Amino acid sequence: MSNDLYTDINPSALKALSDFPEDRPLHMLNYLKYAPLDATTGKTGKELYREYLEKAVPFFENIDARITFKAKPSLMIIGPQDEILWDEVLIVTYGSKADFFKLIQMKGYPGHIRKKALSDSRIIFCQ
Repeated sequence: MSNDLYTDINPSALKALSDFPEDRPLHMLNYLKYAPLDATTGKTGKELYREYLEKAVPFFENIDARITFKAKPSLMIIGPQDEILWDEVLIVTYGSKADFFKLIQMKGYPGHIRKKALSDSRIIFCQ
């Protein structure tokens, strides 16, 4: 198992996603681990992520995208009991892959705040 941490988009995964049919919604499962206190802002990763969401929502409103589920994992029912759970999980539903690609390319999209808020993350395309 790798010890790598991830906060950046994988270009080869985006290329593979481009083959997904255009006329279907996209569901992206997000696993989030918040960064510790940020020295430049004095905010915790959780506070920065809240700021990111506040700034990202207007971008979601300009495309067909919405957070359809958001929660804090609390109990491992199946899996290793000693594994540390992620800080938060959410599912974002996009009307189509075009909406997702528009979002990540929009000028002013606050992705830099998301990256600063997280020490590790996963975004998993689900079909």
